[in-house]
Amino acid sequence: MTTVIDGNELAADLRDGLGDAIAALDSHDVTPGLATVLMNDNPDSETYVNMKQRDCEEVGIDTIDERLDPEGTAEELFGVVDDLNQNPSVHGILVQSPLPDHIDEEVAFERIDPAKDVDGFHPMNVGRLVRGRPNLKPCTPHGVQRMLDSADVDLEGADVVVVGRSNIVGKPLANLLAQKSNWGNATVTLCHSRTEDLAAHTKRADVVVAAAGVPGLIDGDMLTEGCAVIDVGINPVDADNDKGYRLVGDVDFPSAKAKADVISPVPGGVGPMTRAMLLYNTVKAASQQEDVPVELP
Repeated sequence: MTTVIDGNELAADLRDGLGDAIAALDSHDVTPGLATVLMNDNPDSETYVNMKQRDCEEVGIDTIDERLDPEGTAEELFGVVDDLNQNPSVHGILVQSPLPDHIDEEVAFERIDPAKDVDGFHPMNVGRLVRGRPNLKPCTPHGVQRMLDSADVDLEGADVVVVGRSNIVGKPLANLLAQKSNWGNATVTLCHSRTEDLAAHTKRADVVVAAAGVPGLIDGDMLTEGCAVIDVGINPVDADNDKGYRLVGDVDFPSAKAKADVISPVPGGVGPMTRAMLLYNTVKAASQQEDVPVELP
């Protein structure tokens, strides 16, 4: 029988587990603080930020919500980030993507204090990850690691194919899964839009992680019996409902489930875990900045 990983349940367990760490910080008069910065008028981005704010409030993390005019200048954005860098009550800073076209996202991410970079995008944190000494891991790759662990997927020597080479998911995840660690030691192939005969790679894989942003890219015919499949894709497609769309993954779920021993759904899989790992990183950052050791779940 196929195991369908319940990302909502895993995320809830992790949030519960953070309670003890947050209480330990509170006993030292420390309350973790997260600042979100939104500089676009995309309704989806606003929804994501509101969800992250709500998650924080539910577990006892203080929040600051900065909303900037999308027509504003890079200097205005950088000024807000600089102020947050200097604010001792802010332990984590998240600049919501996408930024306006006239602002370089990479430059904006580099402006964040690496100690407060709870997205794990700053070059210093990326460098630590590549060197095998990650501190604040990118939220989605870390969430995927935990999902595989929860389903007892053995990565030791496993053949893993990651489809997608983004700086946010594909590249850091491939690096993490290949590292010498309890959640690594896999043999990883990183595929992308220029890969010839993608199915030839996915068919031999013990684990497939789909993170290309292409609806239904991977189906059951491209998988081997008994594999594990993690679907990172969140793609809106037209639908006859109130919203006019529904969310689907990069994996054709019914056909893939027929082949896989382990699979994650969309929605309800990676998404909730990504948000939970943001809380984890914020608590970890608070512990480090305030020099208050805590036990993290």
